[in-house]
Amino acid sequence: MRYKIYPLCYCLLFVIFFSCEQKEEEVRRPNIIFIMSDDHAYQAISAYDDRLIQTPNIDRVAKMGMLFTNASVTNSICAPSRATILTGKHSHLNGKTDNHFPFDTTNVTFPQLLQEAGYQTAMFGKLHFGNNPKGFDQFKILPGQGAYYNPTFITKDEGTYDIEGYVTDIITDMTLEWLENERKVEQPFFLAYLHKAPHREWLPAERHIAEFTQKQFPEPATLFDDYSGRGTAAKEAEMNLLHHMNWAGDSKIYPEVMDQLGIPDASGWDKGAFKREVGRLNASQRANWDAVYGPLNKEFAKSFPEMSEEDKMRWRYQRYLQDYLGTIASVDENVGRVLDYLEANGLMENTIIVYTSDQGFYLGEHGWFDKRFVYDESFKTPLLVAWPGKIKPGTKSDELVQNLDFAQTFLDAAGIPQPKDMQGESLMPLLTGKTDKWNREAVYYHYYEYPSIHMVKRHYAIVTKKYKLIHFYYDVDEWELYDRAIDPHELTNVYDDPAYKEIREKLHRDLDALREKYGDSSEISQNLLERYLDGISKSERELVRSVKKPGN
Repeated sequence: MRYKIYPLCYCLLFVIFFSCEQKEEEVRRPNIIFIMSDDHAYQAISAYDDRLIQTPNIDRVAKMGMLFTNASVTNSICAPSRATILTGKHSHLNGKTDNHFPFDTTNVTFPQLLQEAGYQTAMFGKLHFGNNPKGFDQFKILPGQGAYYNPTFITKDEGTYDIEGYVTDIITDMTLEWLENERKVEQPFFLAYLHKAPHREWLPAERHIAEFTQKQFPEPATLFDDYSGRGTAAKEAEMNLLHHMNWAGDSKIYPEVMDQLGIPDASGWDKGAFKREVGRLNASQRANWDAVYGPLNKEFAKSFPEMSEEDKMRWRYQRYLQDYLGTIASVDENVGRVLDYLEANGLMENTIIVYTSDQGFYLGEHGWFDKRFVYDESFKTPLLVAWPGKIKPGTKSDELVQNLDFAQTFLDAAGIPQPKDMQGESLMPLLTGKTDKWNREAVYYHYYEYPSIHMVKRHYAIVTKKYKLIHFYYDVDEWELYDRAIDPHELTNVYDDPAYKEIREKLHRDLDALREKYGDSSEISQNLLERYLDGISKSERELVRSVKKPGN
């Protein structure tokens, strides 16, 4: 009978070996590439809306995987958003409530946990806060906002130095060099590939200036919004294209042309921004710049005296979009370079690729630029996620997800336990088609940086797929309610409409429950305000304390 046992043993060994090999394959940890731009509006990605620009390379991520139509942020301002992403905690818990107060480096970030679990980690581009990010084996980052041309970089191993060229190209060069020469093939990796563009002051690459300054873009339906259907906050915000955007720094009107036309430097840093940014160009770059913007300035100087206020608004909108979208053209090209490298080197198969922004942005909607509000164009952020073999290509999700969820998602995908103080939820059920395991019905938002630039009032909100309830507080005590289904532009506050009484009362209860769930309260808001006062200049402090405070 022994001759019959041997084949059986061989079969069992084969089954055991095959099963182990299969199990090892199943738990193989994915690489993660996190691509984030700065202030990239979802409406400026053609996968969402193709009326303004074509972004074929960013769209590739959506075609390979999933596009989220209801992704949002917890606090629509750069540094706090990034802190939320890194920590998986709301601003009031991670401590980074605004751009003024420093990031609390005692926070544990998900890259630290990935690194401790055996991931090779690297960051290139714009972090926005801190010069020594924790949890990274390699980094080369811009100081603060960074510059578009010939930027300075802070590096882990080589000190601080300037690199000649265009920032979007340089960040990509660094990223590709790391993938080619420093990546350890035996380790999974986490790569943060972080663009400065399209952040203000919107300087396109030389190769895009002539093309985009000739384009004309469709105007948003709310370009001339008078805010009559809304409260004090929208009326008093200082981010109107005509009245609050810088002429030199933003619209690229030369300072001497401003003087010639009698246009004042209303912000106090308008001309300075132009000199700071354009002043970095070398002789060749400046010649290419002047070849386009010189004639533009001459034409503007000729037309300006005869322009009506409406004409000026329309002119400024086009100028804004030309430069803003011009910077995105470079982002899209460079995302394509990275995707091409991954495909050419067999790195697509087990790599999660995320494209997102640190928040949304106004592209003339309601006459605005910038962000900060919980209104949709600011609150919603692009989110495209690919993971070949795991995420079904070309899928969409309208579930309510936030930047709060990224940390847990990456840890979950890597099989790493999630700290109990993280407040988001892993997106893995949505990404892998197990939608029955996802049951979020509302998200929470809180903005703190007021009084400050753009004067967007402090507010918190609950947002569901159908409704948005907002409380503006500190110098006002106003509530707004929007029916997102019938009023997608959020033009009419229905808070006092009797027809919405039951909905309003339910949303108040749900908002109270969310605030309790996330550990937020009026007392915490007051403590954060006092800390804010301690961290700003005397003149800024006097401005804050001069504002009437009816309630929280």
